[in-house]
Amino acid sequence: MMSGNAESGSAEAVEGLRAIGREFHGKNWSLGTSSNYSVVASREPLELVITASGKDKSALGEDDFVRVDAGGSVIGPGRTGGSVDGRAASAETLLHCMLAEMIPTVGAVLHTHSVWGTILSRAELERGSLRLEGYEMLKGLDGIRTHETFEEVPIFANSQDIAALAELIRPRFTAAEWTTADRPPFHGFLLSGHGLYTWGRTLAEARRHIEIYEFLFEVVARTRSFPASA
Repeated sequence: MMSGNAESGSAEAVEGLRAIGREFHGKNWSLGTSSNYSVVASREPLELVITASGKDKSALGEDDFVRVDAGGSVIGPGRTGGSVDGRAASAETLLHCMLAEMIPTVGAVLHTHSVWGTILSRAELERGSLRLEGYEMLKGLDGIRTHETFEEVPIFANSQDIAALAELIRPRFTAAEWTTADRPPFHGFLLSGHGLYTWGRTLAEARRHIEIYEFLFEVVARTRSFPASA
């Protein structure tokens, strides 16, 4: 979440998200105008700074962000002194708002459209989740201390009705395990044929979770392409 006064916090968030866009585009995780990124700007009331709709993530400008309320409505520019100029929030803003609302520790939410995430999200849709097990890189996810574990990444069917999609996903965040377990039951989810959503207490932690997941997605997908051992 932002620190310091509102003006410096807003500028810091925007610059951090611009850097994320350049990096993720360079890694083929956010091509074209795909993906969206947000930082929690305020908790009381809940407000987010989020990428504006239809922006090339490799070249995000200072004014390519908007500030939204808990319902996803644009309430101002992403940075103090910026301009909205008719910019709309990302079409998937409600998913960011839902995550920030359901998980009080969330400070940032990131969404990517990688090749491997897209392939696996379709391949495992019927099962309802993607199992990641036994990999050392799992320790990069918050609360995981050993490779001798697994994580089931939920997969949901994609929909253009974002409000309905948010309500479909929401029950997965109301279970007691989110408040009683030593670690979160999962750190992100996939939309089938679409991409990954993950989050973190800070933008840096959310970025790390993207990096860990995307590495593991590629490992799983490439491993499946190898012929079975004799």
